[in-house]
Amino acid sequence: MARRKHEEAAENHDRWLVSYADFITLLFAFFVVMYAVSSVSEGKYRVLSDSLVAAFRNVTTNSRGIEMAVRPQPPALATMLPKPRRAAREDKAEVQRREVKEKMRSMATEIARILQPLVKEGHVRVTETALGVTVEINASVLFAVGDARLAPSAANALRSLAGVLSATEFPVTVEGHTDDSPISTPQFPSNWELSVVRASSVVRLFVEAGVPARRLTATGYGEQRPVGDNQTPEGRARNRRVAILIEAPTVTGIPSDVPLANPVAGSPMPGRG
Repeated sequence: MARRKHEEAAENHDRWLVSYADFITLLFAFFVVMYAVSSVSEGKYRVLSDSLVAAFRNVTTNSRGIEMAVRPQPPALATMLPKPRRAAREDKAEVQRREVKEKMRSMATEIARILQPLVKEGHVRVTETALGVTVEINASVLFAVGDARLAPSAANALRSLAGVLSATEFPVTVEGHTDDSPISTPQFPSNWELSVVRASSVVRLFVEAGVPARRLTATGYGEQRPVGDNQTPEGRARNRRVAILIEAPTVTGIPSDVPLANPVAGSPMPGRG
């Protein structure tokens, strides 16, 4: 029996090409899908482009890309308004401040005029300050020593002053002040009581003369707020005083003396209270 020769099949070394071709095909399909997903719609892109062009060039285009002129739009309502509300409020506040300043200055001038004799003698000082108008009256023309009853001549001057105050709407604070000389009487155990009662006496006269009580305040500081040196007779004379502060609702400016007949700045107001 003839021997049969078996031939071994040769090994195929190119089989990897099949897998590689499959991998490349899948990879190509993946990139095609990705491109399809990320591609820009030409129609939407054209609409967006035309809108931007129309906005910046004040023209519009039709669906065929032909430019068409657009009439200018009227200005917005906000630009037609005269001023923003905030600016209007600021202008109104500035007008009110000027009006208050003019009223305070006019009132200070009128007070200085009606009290001119006492101003010339150095017993009264009228000052326009940042807080309003201050009328500083020496206690010697209002009260006797150690007393809180108003002198008749002082009452007449205060009634004239009350006539000016009653015609305004500003709050009024009456302050009583003394020097540092101690006092101890059954009626006034200390300068605190004396200063408070003196301020109250002035307030009571103002109410009787027609100034609304709701606008008036009486307070006493005793010797705690001196304006002069208590070591000298002149300084003590200045410290014995009644100060009437007419309060402005807004700041009216830098403190300055009313130019109508004031005593020389710093001069003592003589007398003893």
